[in-house]
Amino acid sequence: MALPISPALENLTEQLHQLPGIGRKTAQRLALFLLRQPEEYAYQLVEAIIRVKKEIKFCSQCFNISETETCTICTDPRRDIATICVVEDIVDILAIEKSNEYHGLYHVLGGVISPLSGISPEDLKIRELLARAEKETVKEIVLALNPSTEGEATMIYLSKMLKSLGKTVTRIASGIPLGAHLEFIDDATIGRALLSRREF
Repeated sequence: MALPISPALENLTEQLHQLPGIGRKTAQRLALFLLRQPEEYAYQLVEAIIRVKKEIKFCSQCFNISETETCTICTDPRRDIATICVVEDIVDILAIEKSNEYHGLYHVLGGVISPLSGISPEDLKIRELLARAEKETVKEIVLALNPSTEGEATMIYLSKMLKSLGKTVTRIASGIPLGAHLEFIDDATIGRALLSRREF
């Protein structure tokens, strides 16, 4: 027998369920959590969502998120303008920045080439990347795409085009994560780690 539920609560649950990584039960828990909060909290949450939608845009140079025409990374005079790191999505920039090991610029492709999903090179920010790479100040392009089949194919495609411009093209190493034991690592990862080995 179906439990009686408020249509308003059901609607909120459905909206939350559409968020990435939120299952039906989690969406229901979140909806009930929001129901128990003061009305002021609900208005603050709605205001925060609307503000993000109104104020955040994409950087005109690298396509990172920004509240101005050009993002804070592109306008930071301390960044190395000779290096551009190419990533699939904005979340990848956040991950790389947390490492504090990279100090160059970025370029967000907006995905990877995937014929099965109907994504062609024209659907990505490749033309814009090539225009940036043509500048004399740019010396190296770092390809930091996820090592999926589509990611690998996209890196091969980009590498050919960028090398024709006379630029150095590198890719981030992939292999054994820190603290991991070899016995628990899959064959493909171990193979990639061996291929990416360097002098000690």
